Amino acid sequence: MTWALWESYMLPGIWITVQVTVYSAALAAAVAFAVGIMRTSELWIVRFLSGAYFEVFRGASALVFMFWLFFALPIAFGWQLVPLWAGVLALGLTYGAYGSEVVRGALAAVSPAQREAGIALSFTRRQRLRRIELPQAWPEMIPPFNNLSIELLKGTALVSVISVADMTFAANLIRFTTNESAPIYTLLLAMYFVLAFVITRGMRLLERKAKAGIGQAPPPRGGLLGGLRARTTAADPVTGTAAVAGGDK
Repeated sequence: MTWALWESYMLPGIWITVQVTVYSAALAAAVAFAVGIMRTSELWIVRFLSGAYFEVFRGASALVFMFWLFFALPIAFGWQLVPLWAGVLALGLTYGAYGSEVVRGALAAVSPAQREAGIALSFTRRQRLRRIELPQAWPEMIPPFNNLSIELLKGTALVSVISVADMTFAANLIRFTTNESAPIYTLLLAMYFVLAFVITRGMRLLERKAKAGIGQAPPPRGGLLGGLRARTTAADPVTGTAAVAGGDK
């Protein structure tokens, strides 16, 4: 692949992928918190409607929904969405449904004693959410949100089927031009990995700050580098063997 092809197709494609990921993640986060909190409401109608949304979008295909927004919506209602925004809307609403379960589960995991303390202090439902439940649940949401963010990044490849010039679309154009498949798709895999790695590192930093904000110990450093660091620290400097915590039994 020449520099001209890289500059003309792949670099703009990377930027489009980043935009789709950021916009879809923002929409998904808003939907996840709104629907997740609604699913813990005391009103049954609110729980029913939010639960129906969750079940519908969890069972629907993001790709088919994207097709519906781009091809069927103009026929049914006369609204023609820009391809980029059709993709963002489909991904954001779909992954927002998945994220709502994360929010609901994290709120449900907050100790009942904490809620009872808020009630004893005459806090309203909104005050209990803002001051007690969400601050404690937020750190527990970040690891599953990290996984969903990476899945969302990989899901952005779907927008190429409605002619959004993301990385996957650009890679296909370059393959048609150069008739080279192995190097192009290997490079594409590497770029998705790099973007996913950046997301992971950012979310882990956010998790450490969130846990520190509520007085919890930061999570241990994970991944390959964290494991190598732990082994280096635990190894005996003379023999090179790993030390056993707690001494000899």
